[in-house]
Amino acid sequence: MGLAVRNREEKFTYKDYLQWPDEERWELIDGVAYDMSPAPSRRHQEVVMELSRQISNYLLDKPCQVYAAPFDIRLPEVDALASDEEIETVVQPDIVVVCERGKLDDRGCKGAPDIVIEVLSPYTAKKDMITKYHLYERHRVKQYWIFDPATDEVVIFKFKGDKYGEPQEYKKDEKIRVDMFEDMEIDLSSVFK
Repeated sequence: MGLAVRNREEKFTYKDYLQWPDEERWELIDGVAYDMSPAPSRRHQEVVMELSRQISNYLLDKPCQVYAAPFDIRLPEVDALASDEEIETVVQPDIVVVCERGKLDDRGCKGAPDIVIEVLSPYTAKKDMITKYHLYERHRVKQYWIFDPATDEVVIFKFKGDKYGEPQEYKKDEKIRVDMFEDMEIDLSSVFK
């Protein structure tokens, strides 16, 4: 899993994060720094690119925007009136869809995106499936999609009440009907080709 390499005893903030070298990729989850190395595999990137292409093509001329990593998502605690520099959670999901333009700024997105997509790799799978699942649920991300290039499967969690409902599972030859949008479908046969 993306290892927490920096001192586990120390809590970091977005202010610290901004000081780290640009060539290093890190995420902060509740003040704990996670190393994003090594670089994603070619297969991982193919899935991200095709998925981004399909979503981007659909959203052309629509108010929602799609972004691919590296793109910072700052998640302040709900009740906190913290400045950016005091935020203790900054993640870089593989893909995000943001429909509230007021959340976007030159640093990325402040607040929960509408859709967060993670493409699993052996290095980050545990963090993506457990730590980030709870993080995105806590911050009320409407939909959390997990793509597994090793099995050509997708699991989608949708917010229902105060938590994620039962997962929806899809296989390589299926299409995902994205119910947040009127007629959007993701063709998994192209994503997992």
